[in-house]
Parts: sequence; C-alpha cells; structure tokens
Amino acid sequence: MLQTFDYIVIIAYLVGVVVFGIRTAGKQTSVRDYFLGSKEMPWWAISFSIVATETSTLTVIGIPAVAYGGALTFFQLTLGYLVGRIVVAMWFLPRYASGDMQTAYTFLGQRFGPNLQRLSSVTFLVTRLLADGVRLFATAIPIRIIALSAGIDIGYPVIILGIGVLTALYTYVGGFKAVVWMDVVQMSVYVLGALFTLFLLWSDIGDAAVTLLGEAGKLKTFSVSFSIREILTSPYTMVTAVIGGGIFSMASHGTDQLIVQRLLSCRSLGDARKALISSAFFVMIQFGIFLAVGALMWVYYGGQDVLILGLTRADEIFPKFIVEQLPTGLAGLVLAGILAAAMSTLSSSLNALASSSLNDLLGKRAAGLDEASGLRWSRLLTLGWALVFVFFATLFEDQQNPVVELGLSIASFTYGSLLGAFLLGLAVSRVRETEALVGFMVGIVAMIAIIFGVWNTADGNWVFLFQPSEAIRAELGLTALAWPWYTAIGAVITMLVGSLLSIRHR
Repeated sequence: MLQTFDYIVIIAYLVGVVVFGIRTAGKQTSVRDYFLGSKEMPWWAISFSIVATETSTLTVIGIPAVAYGGALTFFQLTLGYLVGRIVVAMWFLPRYASGDMQTAYTFLGQRFGPNLQRLSSVTFLVTRLLADGVRLFATAIPIRIIALSAGIDIGYPVIILGIGVLTALYTYVGGFKAVVWMDVVQMSVYVLGALFTLFLLWSDIGDAAVTLLGEAGKLKTFSVSFSIREILTSPYTMVTAVIGGGIFSMASHGTDQLIVQRLLSCRSLGDARKALISSAFFVMIQFGIFLAVGALMWVYYGGQDVLILGLTRADEIFPKFIVEQLPTGLAGLVLAGILAAAMSTLSSSLNALASSSLNDLLGKRAAGLDEASGLRWSRLLTLGWALVFVFFATLFEDQQNPVVELGLSIASFTYGSLLGAFLLGLAVSRVRETEALVGFMVGIVAMIAIIFGVWNTADGNWVFLFQPSEAIRAELGLTALAWPWYTAIGAVITMLVGSLLSIRHR
C-alpha cells in the first residue's frame, strides 16, 4: 500500500512540474505565444510532445489492460501509424507550411470558404470533447486506486472535477510552451517508471513467464488473416491494422488540431517532418513496453479475472500493481508521472480547443482584437472548455471496455469526414465549398448509421440493427465492424459524394 512518503512524492512532483512548466514558458504576450509558442520549439521536443499528447493515461493504463485480457496483437497498429504519419509528412505538411496558419482548419477556409472551416472546427471540438472526456475519466482511475489504498472511497465524478480544475488553472497560465516542455519531462518519467515496473515483474516471475504466456497464446503479436469477415470485424489483424490504422493516423495527425497545432509550431517544414515521423517510432517503443507490462501482470496474477481481484474494470489492473507492489517512493513517482502526463494531455486539448474556437469560429472578430484582448479571450475560452470537459468525462463511468479502445473508436465517428474534406481540398481541384459541405455531412451521418447499426452475423450476413443489447448480440452471434475501418469508410464516402456532385461544373 502507498505510504506517507509516496503521497509527499506525488504532491511535490505535481507542484514541481507545474512550476517548471510555467518558468520555461516565460511570459505570454500574444495569441501567437499562447497557441504556437512563437514557433521557437525544437523538433525533438515537439516529437516528445506529440507522443505524450496522443498516449497519455490511455496508453499507461489502457494498453496493459488490453494485453492482460488478450494478446499482443494491438502492436500491429503501430505499423499503420507509421505509414499514416509518412503520408501526412510528405503530402499534408507542405501545404500547412506554405502559409501562416493558426489551425489545421485554416487550410479548409482558404481552399473552400469559411463555412466548411467553421463546420470542421465544430466537428473537431465535439470529437475532442468526447475522446478526451474518455482521457479525463481514465485519469481518474489511478487516483481512485490511490484513494482506495488509503481506505477512502471517492467517486469518479469528484475526482474528475478535481483534475479538471487543476488542469484548467495550469493551462490558463502556462500556454503552449509550458505544455510542450512539461510533456518532455513527463514522458521521460512515466516511460522510466514502466521500464522499472517491467524489471520488477521479470525479476519476480523469471523465464517461466515466457513459457506460460506462450502456452496461453498471449505472445501472439501478428495476426495475418485474409478472411473478409475477420478483416472487417477484428481490429487487430494485419490488414486492418496497417491499412485501417494508417488511414486513422492520417486523420489524427493530419486533420486533428490537437496534433497539427504542434506541427504548425515547428520552426520549418523539415523540423515538422522530423518531429512527426520520429514520433511513430517512439510510439512503437511505448506500445511494446506497456503491452509487455500487461502480459507479465497476467502471469503475476495467475490470469485471474479482474472481478476476482476486487476490481471493477481491466484498466485498474496496472494502478493496482503500482500501489500494492512497487517500493515506497517509486510507486508515488510512477503515479505522479501518470497523473501529470494526463494533465498535460488535457491541457493540450484545452489549448487546442481554445485556439480553434478563437481562430476558426470567431474568425474576423478575433482578427480584429489587439494582442491583450486576444490573449484574454484565449484564456477565457480555455476555462470555459474545461467546465464542459468535466461534464463529458462523467458520461463514461459505466463503460466496461478498456478506455484506450473506447477513446480510439469515438474519434472514428468524425475523423473520416475530416480526412475526406482535406483530401478533397488536396486532390480534387473541381470541388467547391457546397460539394465539400454536403460530402462532409453525408459522411458523418453515414458513419453514425454504420457504427451504431451495421452488424455481422455468424454466417457472414450483414444486418442493420440499431445498437442491440448484449444479450441479443450473444443470441444472434452479432459482431460490429472493426473501429480502424470507420475513418477509412467515412473518408471514402465524403470524397465520393463531393467528387460526384462536382461533376455538374468544370
């Protein structure tokens, strides 16, 4: 169980990181400072920030939960992530670097017009609220484990409110530079903590772990299947992971303001490319480490179900091990690293939401503000979005899927239309704003219908059944379309509709 020294370490670390972040950021004097760090950040720091932003608590506690309950096939997604990043670096980034853009959706405004820019920005805001609402909820999981170890049962809503308030205060003061430099420190801390956890597990279990995991099929990393049904319904087959994961990465790193904001802050196009592609390899390393942690914990706990271990969800398994098994001081440091990394990711989201709201939604009104007024509005928008975040995060308490899968699938509702709109702008010159708008909206509506309504039966027939209960799914043998394909299908629908409509004129 956690000792007094662990709590001291957690508090001291959180306070120290916040002070360090604010001091390295310096004084924020303009909107450009607050949202892009004056484009003075080194590429390697941006690369670390990309990794810390996209992984956060979902990776730290979610990936081990995936490995604990299954095999290592989740790792295949990193191959797709690398492919997607390369495409973005070679095709998307030159267009972003050609003008002084504040957000990713400035490109859509320049290519099509303000209506699509605003619609894409609103879509981004809603997607981030849902996806990062999952992240905020995930952050509450280790804190609840800490409280339970001290004999205190605190509900998730109370914890979420506390995290939201702390994150909002830090983001309000620090700005983009503080977020990036904190990411560098925090990523180093939680990766080292995971490596030390891996060392302790291996020292305790020994070489027998490999034999046990092999016999149970837990070491399976690559799943190569050419069955159409399995490719379409299983997210962790090679074809699905590389193609579906690659297209998902194109959307998340080429159209999502959360990541594009970092690329826009780089000093040059070359720096942006180095930051983006190198981040893929860092993600591979992280996935490998946390999957290994989950697999070894399965051996350590004898493969017991999480309910037997006294837990309510698989995502609590890694926090449980940290609290109960890591040495005094180290347990506090690892938990502090998890919490601080999650807070930095949420502060990144708040900063990106405020940036998109100011530059895309307010548009000309924001452009007419002086630097002091623009900075004041930026900070007020940050606080406002923090309040909305807290509400959305409480909606995920009853979900039983690992939070990492939930977060990735939520983003897939809208990523397809966002990616499709960008591809229309880059590749189809005849498309105008009206065609792009119609394609965008049709893509989102179609994906809502597909995600909630299309199921595959045991005999391979597809049926339309709106969100059946678990009992009905079990009785009929229904499986859903694999989430990595959501983005690809949405992008194809958006591009197809937009392109066909554009045939009516030159």
